[in-house]
Amino acid sequence: MGVLDGIRVIEITEALAGPYAAMLLGDLGADVVKVERPGVGDQSRGWGARLPSGESAYFAATNRNKRSLTLNILKEEGRALLQSLLVSADVLVINIPREESLQRAGLSWEALHTRHPRLIVASVTGYGRTGPYAGRSGYDVVAQGEAGLMTLTGTPETVPMRYPVPLADMTAGLYTVIGVLAALRAREANGVGQLVDTSLLESQAAYLTILAGDFFATGLPPQPIGNVHPGIAPYQVFHAQDRAVIIAVGSDRQWPEFCDVVGLAEEVKSDPRFETNLARLANREALAELIEERLADLPSETLLARLREAEIACGPINTPEELLGNEHYLARGNQVTLEHPTAGPVHSLANPVRLSDSPAEYRLPPPMLGEHTAELLRDFGVAPQTLLELRHRGVV
Repeated sequence: MGVLDGIRVIEITEALAGPYAAMLLGDLGADVVKVERPGVGDQSRGWGARLPSGESAYFAATNRNKRSLTLNILKEEGRALLQSLLVSADVLVINIPREESLQRAGLSWEALHTRHPRLIVASVTGYGRTGPYAGRSGYDVVAQGEAGLMTLTGTPETVPMRYPVPLADMTAGLYTVIGVLAALRAREANGVGQLVDTSLLESQAAYLTILAGDFFATGLPPQPIGNVHPGIAPYQVFHAQDRAVIIAVGSDRQWPEFCDVVGLAEEVKSDPRFETNLARLANREALAELIEERLADLPSETLLARLREAEIACGPINTPEELLGNEHYLARGNQVTLEHPTAGPVHSLANPVRLSDSPAEYRLPPPMLGEHTAELLRDFGVAPQTLLELRHRGVV
């Protein structure tokens, strides 16, 4: 039994941030009903590589543990059916940014809170529900640009550089889950739901936390520095004989041990330019050159084995293919396989949250569009003939 067993989530979102949040809640045991536009569905159903059945691999990767209900909330009957669903719901995840659109659909926070006072409404938008930019459309790449990190990702020669995955979307999804769990806990105490307001911009900007702290302290704006650490050295990419590796010497205590492990000369170990972290930062380039010279003749496996034996943090720079086949990664159950009704086995990455007594559950494959419409409406008392009429009128 999942920790959210008995919690019903209604999801009216598309693309990634909202669907990712709802999937994570489903992994934790929630009953997630994904409301989609009839005949069209979530826009991500048209994105990316295709499964053997023609279904989108992008959609499949972020929509397991859900049931799909097609419902046209632009029609009055569709809005009425949605309100019936919300009577028994605990959480509504929604990513409609414009207040006027929410009001027309009867989904403004004020209207929902009046009608369903225990309902937790999780809003995931580009800019949030308040402020001068509220209501603007938002996509991941725009948030990555506006949040300041693209001017720092890469080297001075390569910036601006987008992170190669939708980082703002996925982070907004994570913060939405945190907010929903906190709101559920608060509802246990006071019996009242609340609005969880998450934005892509603020979720992406949260990655500036350390850099912002430095800026507030010094007034100096952050600069792109590539693969080195702004406050620790050596802590970066180095090149062994056969491949690039990461080495992180995290303390002054480890410095002489590191020198011994890689065979740096005694005069390097005791050189005043390198004896302390502050000194190594001031002389980072000279230090890196000495280390690179020493590592050029060491095979990576030999180097990493020696460093691990000395408990100095290190690792290879894997390709995604190497990581997905890694023995440790697989041993911890990080690949999920679910049987899809038309695509056969569908693989996705597991929920990274590990709970000892109530682990994540993988019950349902990503749904086909409208796959559960009849089942869900029957549970809500809609007669078969009425369902046929609703289909004919384009309501479901």
